[in-house]
Amino acid sequence: MIQDLHSHTYYSFCGKDSPEAIVEAAIAGGIELFGICDHNHGIGFGNKAAFKAPAEIIPNEYNEVMLHRYYDHMNLVKEKYADRIRVLCGIEITAHLNIPKIALPKSADISFFDYCMIENPDIENSIIKRDLFSFAERCGCKNIGVAHTDMFAFIESLGEDPYRYFKKMAERNIFWEMNVSYDSIHKYREHEYMLEFFRNAEQQAIVRESGVRLSVGFDGHRVEDYLPERIADYCRRVTAMGIKLAFEE
Repeated sequence: MIQDLHSHTYYSFCGKDSPEAIVEAAIAGGIELFGICDHNHGIGFGNKAAFKAPAEIIPNEYNEVMLHRYYDHMNLVKEKYADRIRVLCGIEITAHLNIPKIALPKSADISFFDYCMIENPDIENSIIKRDLFSFAERCGCKNIGVAHTDMFAFIESLGEDPYRYFKKMAERNIFWEMNVSYDSIHKYREHEYMLEFFRNAEQQAIVRESGVRLSVGFDGHRVEDYLPERIADYCRRVTAMGIKLAFEE
């Protein structure tokens, strides 16, 4: 399976393109499974003015219509391209509490999304409070991913055994993202945790034996930066390791 489960549209304040534009780029690049997962605060507030307004004027609460409006739009896109590519509607959950109004409000229901990507469970000032499993339960999605996080370092910081932790993730349908971004928004940097995983046979063995699934995501924000051949290469590498990809049958 050639998949890209991490992409952004103009619903994310850092994104630029329409959902249709990025789906068409994925089709042209031979992607088979494509996930759109805009940032929760971009979807929930709808515009930068509302997001940047002081909390006493516009509090950190979403009109539930905003989340459903996004979901409905993505489902229309899913239906439009159904005979050419499989599209999933996700949402990326920002964890930071040190940036006002960026974290997911406690009242926001996201359980109806096809999947969610949880950012940075390893940071200290986070709504996740370093408890990935409790927060995943709060999210309520059937499929949950951990985005651009060095899970081996995170697990070590918790004093946990990597095999047991990944096995618990597998049992709870939580997958780990190999974020292969290489674009202008991220200044053409590559995630060191991802590079280390692909050269570290011991890490690969732990993941394979635990049964946890991996996803591959480009984390695209500009369609002109898109590199589908890079995504395909990493998907094939994961498959060659004997590790299943998220949503793979």
